[in-house]
Amino acid sequence: MESAFKELGEKASVLDFDPKSAVVGGGVEDIYGEDTATEDQLVTPWTYSVASGYSLLRDPQYNKGLAFTEKERDAHYLRGLLPPATCSQQLQEKKLMNTIRQYQVPLQKYMALTELQERNERLFYKLLIDNVEELLPIVYTPTVGEACQKFGSIFRRPQGLYISLKEKGKVLEVLKNWPERTVQVIVVTDGERILGLGDLGCQGMGIPVGKLALYTALGGVRPSACLPITIDVGTNNKQLLEDEFYIGLRQKRTTGKEYADLLDEFMSAVKQNYGEKVVIQFEDFANHNAFQLLEKYRRTHLVFNDDIQGTAAVVLAGVVAALRLVGGSLSEHKFLFLGAGEAGTGIAELIALEISQKTKTPVEETRKKIWLVDSKGLIVSSRKDSLQQFKKPWAHEHEPIDNLLDAVKAIKPTVLIGSSGVGRTFTKEVIEAVSSFNEKPLILALSNPTSQSECTAEEAYTWSKGRTIFASGSPFDPVEYNGKVYVPGQSNNAYIFPGFGLGLVISGAIRVHNDMLLAACK
Repeated sequence: MESAFKELGEKASVLDFDPKSAVVGGGVEDIYGEDTATEDQLVTPWTYSVASGYSLLRDPQYNKGLAFTEKERDAHYLRGLLPPATCSQQLQEKKLMNTIRQYQVPLQKYMALTELQERNERLFYKLLIDNVEELLPIVYTPTVGEACQKFGSIFRRPQGLYISLKEKGKVLEVLKNWPERTVQVIVVTDGERILGLGDLGCQGMGIPVGKLALYTALGGVRPSACLPITIDVGTNNKQLLEDEFYIGLRQKRTTGKEYADLLDEFMSAVKQNYGEKVVIQFEDFANHNAFQLLEKYRRTHLVFNDDIQGTAAVVLAGVVAALRLVGGSLSEHKFLFLGAGEAGTGIAELIALEISQKTKTPVEETRKKIWLVDSKGLIVSSRKDSLQQFKKPWAHEHEPIDNLLDAVKAIKPTVLIGSSGVGRTFTKEVIEAVSSFNEKPLILALSNPTSQSECTAEEAYTWSKGRTIFASGSPFDPVEYNGKVYVPGQSNNAYIFPGFGLGLVISGAIRVHNDMLLAACK
């Protein structure tokens, strides 16, 4: 090096310096061959390649593991950083599926897939797309419910953004910390009502992550255009607050003005940072907030509540499809719901809207074909003063009934729908009662995960003597009854929201309307 500088000193100009005379390569010599780059000789710009090779293998968006070809290993400075063998993506997929199938516990499969997503995004989605029927119950309900419950213990690497009360006043700055500038779909939760499991606080992040994995696998939205967000305002789950591994704010859940202000700041910041056309999907908010937020922002943002609108769309689609077996038109059927929260009232409203459009009857009239039972019994007009606002349209004239079985006997529904979040509430007596006045009763046990389902597929088929048309929110195995095998349907939002969200993105919509939901049903 000393001789090199000595030689430089004797030259007229630095431009005359011959870098090849130096012991250490550098200067302006074309070390990386950039000046001689051709289509056959790929070259990574020096400014990026300094961080490429080693860092590239640790970037899930670009890492391909052993699937990097010989040419790519030269171009991206990966020589020596990988074993010499090359391996196709198909072989990688085969190896990983063999590994995953060896796990006996669903949560282990979930953790293996999460680790893959954090390491090799392309392979993760290839695996999910090619094996969707097998892996859907792992990345989505029911396994994602258990994952959320144990999220603090299995947490390894953050996915998405966590916006807590600590970030109040700085939400826009937090959004700018996300590396992707073009975001098309956001799934956001505050973790207060995760599936049928209740308040899981910050650990509800498993839901937005799982939903957005399906946006890519089933809807084709680019992973980099998806952003999962959890808004952490505390939790009222005492067990979590006392859990040393809990990853969220250790305080009781904030409500009222402070909560509303944080949500308002978040919604404004999203619009400011990502524009008018970003889809914001509300997920697993508690009833009292879900309806208010949807009503507040549906006229100013491209918002969509999957629990209210997505569930409604997929259930209506299922009911309409089942009419081919049950017979009759939608308006000829009578509906009874167990559960009058987001899902129950959302489904009921969309069914009433569809009947209204088909029969040219006011929706106020078509609602009278639909009855709801909540924790206090049948919703009737004498209870109207004590009901929450979103339940009032379903308060019809009838004598009070305080339990589901008596409501079934009195209303005589042709369609029984469960969205209560309470397991085993469709008892043998209830299903036998529905079956007694219907040749083919339509029974939908929608609550998730499997443990919260109103009944199992086996119970529904056995107690109805094989006559029911059955579907559930979480998957059930086929059931054999009297020598015949029955395959239960799955009435799950996964059939609607990925395509619905994609439709909003590619159509350039700026608001969600009920006609869009009805179109998605069809």
